[in-house]
Amino acid sequence: MRELATLEAMKALVGQEVAVSDWVEISQQRVDLFAEASGDHQWIHVDAERAARESPFGGTVAHGFMTLALVPSMLVNALHLADMKMGINYGLNKVRFPAPVPVGSRLRARLTIQAIEDIEGGAQVEWGVVIEREGGAKPVCVAEFLMRRY
Repeated sequence: MRELATLEAMKALVGQEVAVSDWVEISQQRVDLFAEASGDHQWIHVDAERAARESPFGGTVAHGFMTLALVPSMLVNALHLADMKMGINYGLNKVRFPAPVPVGSRLRARLTIQAIEDIEGGAQVEWGVVIEREGGAKPVCVAEFLMRRY
């Protein structure tokens, strides 16, 4: 885990990759729980037998939005922002899912500070997030994630 003591320390790193999260295992149980929470029960996510027979991926895959939902926890896992009282997920500029996430995969995020803008009471940080799958040739998610830190 990398510690950034101040907002000024973050500003000095704009344009640089600043951290890489730990690996996160994508189990069928995790995918099933996301299906329950989101209401997205498409068979490619939750029906292992059918997915093995009919899916081009050879088995069940995680929801793209489940992968995206891991971004805040991956950021917290990789970085400690010492002078931050609270962070707010402000939104996304762009999101793409270039490759599937087969159940059983391990994922991690590479985090780049793309821009920092001062706002009243804090700063808005634009993170470049690339989520990679262990052994995968392409990223599974590429996003511009906006966080407001206070």
